[in-house]
Parts: sequence; structure tokens; C-alpha cells
Amino acid sequence: MQDASAVRTQKLYYKDAYQTSFSARIISADGRDLVLDQTLFFPEEGGQSPDRGILAGCTVLDVQIRDGEIHHILGDPLPAGLTPGTEVSGEIDGPHRFSNMQQHSGEHLFSGIMYRRFGLENIGFHCSDREVTLDYNGPLTAEQLQAVEREANAAIVKNIPSEVRFLYGEEAKTAVYRSKLDLSGEVRVVTFAGVDACACCAPHVARTGEIGCLKVVGVQNWKSGVRVNILCGARAMELFDRDHALITGLSRYLTTSPEEVFGLVTRMREEKAALLTRIRQMETERLLERVGRAEATDGSILFFEASLEQKPAREAVNALASRAGKYAGIFIGNDREGYRFIIGSLHADAREAANLLKQAFNARGGGQPAMVQGSVKAAEAQIRTLLSTVHT
Repeated sequence: MQDASAVRTQKLYYKDAYQTSFSARIISADGRDLVLDQTLFFPEEGGQSPDRGILAGCTVLDVQIRDGEIHHILGDPLPAGLTPGTEVSGEIDGPHRFSNMQQHSGEHLFSGIMYRRFGLENIGFHCSDREVTLDYNGPLTAEQLQAVEREANAAIVKNIPSEVRFLYGEEAKTAVYRSKLDLSGEVRVVTFAGVDACACCAPHVARTGEIGCLKVVGVQNWKSGVRVNILCGARAMELFDRDHALITGLSRYLTTSPEEVFGLVTRMREEKAALLTRIRQMETERLLERVGRAEATDGSILFFEASLEQKPAREAVNALASRAGKYAGIFIGNDREGYRFIIGSLHADAREAANLLKQAFNARGGGQPAMVQGSVKAAEAQIRTLLSTVHT
């Protein structure tokens, strides 16, 4: 962490994480970049997004820390007359700050329990306005994740107070706490007794009860471990409200109970898949029947179908090629959205047909002399005229 002697901006959020308004004097002002002697604005640090709010009447777009100075990036240039030494007032977005505190404190509980129970370390943390991700250096089962989630929520219910201490020198070297980095100098440690102690630079809730609740909302393999998504407090409740509205809406629409929605939708999906399979079979049978009736010609024989799978389309082209003196082709799609095509020939170079379509309509595709495939955006009548077809 930062050596206290190098800090030029006093961090008021360490004194009171719940304070929202303050005043300070300008150290430097460079366009829209404002540095103060003290601030409540938490900068982007430790994986957490910065505070939002108003400073000197201007919207604060970003907050960054560099060489002990906290830089406030404003949405508008500073009003005239605001020079170094001038006092200005600021107001942070309190609900946004508190939401970040809920997420970050929840992460400490979750990661502390994860480390104690399964020996996995949190090697990455990101808390933005939209998501909270935690990266762990090993695999996890669904049962293990659920166990950690349940214990974290039990710790929330216990309403454990947080303790923030600054450690120095030998004490900092010998104290037991989690940290992603090898730290020296001043170390700020946030402790929830019996659950976790972790080096951290961010504001936290005073008691775990303020986190409200914690919910795992996603997990995926990440490098050699896993990436877990969580939500806490108000953000978790927003997710619950959204999902509850979705499930109850579906249950009303499907005239079933919320508990039966998943099973019913699964059965409907299976029935749809079976129907689509039957439709494709019927389409293939109908096409092959028409192909069998096609008369031989010295020109081209082209079929245009609204939908068709790749395999029966190739079979149809192979069957037609012996009856077409020029090209045999299947075009799948419609005039508005365009067509996928397969063109074959026993008596000409099918690549020439692809080149004609490319020159006339910027078609894509290619292949071998016996068969080509691709896509084209043109009308059926235009394609037929170009390839000198016999209408079928």
C-alpha cells in the first residue's frame, strides 16, 4: 500500500465511509483534472470502480490515484476563478457508494470462507456498476459454491462488526491476513471476526448485516480455476425481483405453477425439436420427389426452397447434375434476405457459376469444379436469368 508520507490527498472515506458531503482546498487544477488536499471520492483502486458525484458544481466522471494524489476528472471545465488554494465543496453519490460497500464486503466474506474451507485464493476481483467477479486459483464444484454462499449469508445474519486497522513495520510482517500482493510499509487490514481478515484499500460496511444478502449468479472456468459472479444487497434484490417477475409471468402465460415452468418449457422444446425434424423430413421428401420428376435439359436446372438442410440439398444437386447439361443448383432462402446455394455440374465448371454470381451480385463462396457453395443477395428471377435456367 501507499507510504503515508507520500500521500498528498487525505482520504476522508477512511474516517467515515458513510459521509457524503465535504469541502476541500484545490491543490492543482489542469483543465478538467482536479486535485484536492482531501476528498471523499474513492478512486478506481483494488478492483473497484470509483465513486460518482458532484464537485465544484461539476459532474465527476472518473477518479484516479497517482503518486499519492487523487485526481478527479470532471465532465465540464472548472468554473472561472477556481485556482489552487480555493475551497470547493463536493457530494458523492451515497447510494452508489453504499452499493459498492455491500459488494466489496460481501466479497471479503465469500473469499475468506472459500480460502478457509477449500484453500482457494482470490487472485482477481472486479467490482463495477454492472457486475462483481471473483477469480479463484482452482476448480470448484456446484456443491462447494453453494456451501460457501450459505456460510457467507449466515455471517451476514450474524451482523458481525467490521474492524479496520493500519499495520506498520513488524506487526504488518507477522499479522495473518489475506492479500493478493506482497505489501510493505503501511497495510490497511479489514477484519470480520471469525470470518476473514484481508488487506484492502476500499470503504466497507460497519456490520455484515448491512450487506443484506449474497447470491452467486454465475460461474465459469477461467484459466486453471474459476470465475464466480456474485451480487449483494440491493443489486441481488433487483435480480430476484426481475427473475421473480419473469417466472410468474411465464407461469401465467403457460397456465402452470412457477415450479412447473422449467419442466413444461423443456417438454415444449423437445416437442418443437421433434416437429422441426419431421418438417425437415417432409421438406426433403417433397424436394427429392420433385427432383425425380425433373426432365433432362441442355441448360441448367435450379430449385429455390424456403428452408432445407445442407445434406439433402447436396443429395438433390448430385441427383440433378446428371440431368442438367450446364448447372444443377439448390438455392435456400428468399428474395428479401438472400440465398444459400449449392451448385454442381458434370458437364461444366461449377466455379464459373459462382464467378457469375460474384460478378453480378457480389456473391460469396467457392469450391471445386464439380461443386461450389456460398451465399448471394439477389432475387430468384435475376439468378435464373443469369444462369440460363430451365424453370422448374
